[in-house]
Amino acid sequence: MNAETFLEKLTEIMDTEKNLTLETKLADVEEWDSLSFVTFLTYCNSKLKKSVTPEELKAAVTVGDLFKFVGEN
Repeated sequence: MNAETFLEKLTEIMDTEKNLTLETKLADVEEWDSLSFVTFLTYCNSKLKKSVTPEELKAAVTVGDLFKFVGEN
């Protein structure tokens, strides 16, 4: 998945109108809440078959950190 596709999917997961970039700090996105957290975790583990733990996800600071979990194919 490329960065552009990832940002589109993450915008959908967060249900935000904010223009996300890889440099966006998650703390600056009001919609990055427990529901978005669980939805993103499920998306990675179930849909993408990527092994991501809640602890790893909690350590993410930026949208780019989330992108690292998905990886660019």
